[in-house]
Amino acid sequence: MAFLGTAVRKVASCRPALSPLCRSATTSRRYSSSSEPTTEKSVPYENVLKVEEGGSGPTKPLPKSAEAVVIGGGSLGCQTVYHLAKMGMTNVVLLERDRLTAGTTWHTAGLLWQLRPSDVEVELLAHTRQVISHDLEQETGLETGWIQNGGLFIASNKQRLDEYKRLMSLGKVYGIESHVLSPAETKDLYPLMNVDDLYGTLYVPKDGTMDPAGTCTTLSRAATARGATVIENCPVTGIQVSTDDMGVKRVKAVETLHGTIQTPVVVNCAGVWAAKLGEMAGVKVPLVAMHHAYVVTERIEGIQNMPNVRDHDASVYLRLQGDALSVGGYEQNPVFWDKVSDKFAFSLFDLDWDVFMQHIEGAINRVPALEQTGIKSTVCGPGMMLGGGCGRELAHWIIHGRPEKDMYGYDIRRFHHSLTDNNKWIRERSHESYAKNYSVVFPFDEPLASRNMRTDPFHKVLTEQGCVFQERHGWERPGWFNQDGAAPVLDYDWYGAYDISKNQNYKYNELLGKEYTFDYPPHHHVIKNECLTCRHGVSVFNMSYFGKFYLTGPDAKKAADWLFSADVNKIPGSTVYTCMLNKRGGSEADLTVSRLEAGAANLPLAPEGNGDAYYLAIGGGVAEHNWNHIKTVLQDEGLNCQLTDYSEDMGMISIQGPKSREVLQEILDTDLSNEAFPFSTHKVCNAVGHKVRAMRLSFVGELGWELHIPKDSCLPVYQAVMAAGAKHSIINAGYRAIDSLSIEKGYRHWHADLRPDDTPLEAGLAFTCKMKSTIPFLGRASLEKQKAEGLRRRIVCFTIDEKVPMFGLEAIFRNGVPVGHLRRSDYGFFIDKQIGYGYIRNPDGGVVNADFIKSGKFTLERMGVVYEAKPHLKSPFDPSNNRVKGIYPDNYHNVYKANAQ
Repeated sequence: MAFLGTAVRKVASCRPALSPLCRSATTSRRYSSSSEPTTEKSVPYENVLKVEEGGSGPTKPLPKSAEAVVIGGGSLGCQTVYHLAKMGMTNVVLLERDRLTAGTTWHTAGLLWQLRPSDVEVELLAHTRQVISHDLEQETGLETGWIQNGGLFIASNKQRLDEYKRLMSLGKVYGIESHVLSPAETKDLYPLMNVDDLYGTLYVPKDGTMDPAGTCTTLSRAATARGATVIENCPVTGIQVSTDDMGVKRVKAVETLHGTIQTPVVVNCAGVWAAKLGEMAGVKVPLVAMHHAYVVTERIEGIQNMPNVRDHDASVYLRLQGDALSVGGYEQNPVFWDKVSDKFAFSLFDLDWDVFMQHIEGAINRVPALEQTGIKSTVCGPGMMLGGGCGRELAHWIIHGRPEKDMYGYDIRRFHHSLTDNNKWIRERSHESYAKNYSVVFPFDEPLASRNMRTDPFHKVLTEQGCVFQERHGWERPGWFNQDGAAPVLDYDWYGAYDISKNQNYKYNELLGKEYTFDYPPHHHVIKNECLTCRHGVSVFNMSYFGKFYLTGPDAKKAADWLFSADVNKIPGSTVYTCMLNKRGGSEADLTVSRLEAGAANLPLAPEGNGDAYYLAIGGGVAEHNWNHIKTVLQDEGLNCQLTDYSEDMGMISIQGPKSREVLQEILDTDLSNEAFPFSTHKVCNAVGHKVRAMRLSFVGELGWELHIPKDSCLPVYQAVMAAGAKHSIINAGYRAIDSLSIEKGYRHWHADLRPDDTPLEAGLAFTCKMKSTIPFLGRASLEKQKAEGLRRRIVCFTIDEKVPMFGLEAIFRNGVPVGHLRRSDYGFFIDKQIGYGYIRNPDGGVVNADFIKSGKFTLERMGVVYEAKPHLKSPFDPSNNRVKGIYPDNYHNVYKANAQ
């Protein structure tokens, strides 16, 4: 018999006679593989949805048409067709090229962990668990194979235990039972575990495992009972796309070898074949397949009824398999599967022991009994990165036009086409996601893969000045400025995998490493200086990564009225902060819209055409999402408009602070007084001989202007600003400072304080909605209904007196009852307090109004420790908005103190 311990000792010199345990041990490590799968199949499931060979045709006749066609009979496809049918779409078809689960689902480990460092994922997992453990059995009378044996997360260092404590606090908001255990308590729960190197563990009693075959069988039967049609043995050969009168491409039909189904909706649930399926409709799917492996042990005495284990620091998981364990993990040198065969079904690869051995070592350290335990079977199949989603949200998306939850992180439209077309970006980012799958999720971590994909004209000069960049959807944007010299981002070193040399003396990586903490980072004082210089003097922020769009055309005014919640059709020269909403009133975006003067084109500062024109400035990380939202609305409404993208043709710097007017007055040829250049206005002017569009706006709550600059003029204008500001001690500042300054002022960040499942009324942004007018706009009806009924949830600002770092996801309690969690938190250096914003609910289901907030005693829980918190109905910083108006009286600090009370 082959033992796990033998494998560890013998892998470097194993002999063929030693058994399959050491297969491939002497082969070199592989970066990618196009090899055919092995014919041997050994998977720890009694029920696998495979029938005898012979049936060559579809299992049911193809209908001529369907409301939607789901392609792919794995877990996601079955969940989607089930939820579509459950929501009332009965004329829906699922097509599977082979048999249900034949691709990658049939051999999955099937683990379900309820707690993740994401509120959306916690909610998605909770629904998955509800369907698998309860709903399906109630509906069908069939068992899905759900086993609730609990989950145990292992912490081998303080940072990991801190992360688990954060998850425990978040779990209280959602009613998820969890316990942080000491090493001794862990030993009592799991006697076979080595706890000598542990800091502690997180135990979640109601975690468990799913049987993939049983689950998909039950899902398909439940969907069929509601009228859906599930057809196996029916490969898709093409997707017909037509172009309508507006030039919009729309799905028309799905082609198979056995007939064509007319349909307006195709759902791509094809897993590793998703990219190929996407190409049939002209869609780039940025997905990479990788081999993922686990082994199943022989019987282990005393392992019965033990919880599943995730030892993140060893990058290994241990799944209970009756009286044995499945052992797997995520390595830094996974094997890419480059050429995906159409005939791959119920197939596996030979296990690459060179790649897998690191998991064996970690497993034996955690459960020493494994050293003398035999291996019953090995499983190596394809796994995926950048794929996934939730069937219920997909179904809601199809039927209602939008998902119920914030699915931005699952929406392919968030990626710019320059990334989805870039194989280097896809492979590097997929590798890093896989390699770091079990890494601690720190608040300020940044990727090392696929960097410097999109840079602006200031990138080189700011790098030389010590800029530590952040990455947002390909763009490099300033994070903060290191005082000890340049820290450039280097080419990806694949973490030393595949015989690639790791970057040596990598300063940027070293600075990131110092932020791997749930405490304040070592350079907290640097960010403090950037913030307070802005508050008391003047700072320059490079915001060039912003999306910069022009909306023009015959229907531009009509489109602006419908798209934007605020009234943007003020006099030309005005700039308005607004939201864009979906039908349910959820906030798809916040942005500024500037109405332009009609006149000759002055590209890129003004668009072509003499009709109505609008300039849209949108945060660069979500610009592609905004672009697609606008295009979709224009298409749905049949509006004759043009949306043009000048994001990479212009740079943008924001000069903010009490001294900003004095600095800019030296270089701009226009009067910057309050009377001549009021807040929320813009104009084209000259800056040291270069035309720029100046906007009087602020994202930090200070007097300031943005300069939107043609890219060839960016550096001369920047240099002139820095020269004029030298006598005022001007400095560069980054987005870490913006995060702090904006939360201090109470400004919202989209996808943090503001998401598609938040309405402007809930978010405290009612002022962005033209409700007092009679102008219709997208989402208005939902807002009117919500306003009439009263808010059941709303955002609240909290401050605490203790200096303890918070980052979001901390639990909010009112009178000892959980009512929400923080979405975002940062330190406010001017008011010298930790600040957090979060949405709260009335646990009785009632209205959340000012009295509900004022009458409650609020606390925040951070890592299991409770802190008293003060709620604020207005921003605790400059609630009268004096500073953005340029009002800085000598005794302002005392005025601020009085107003903040």
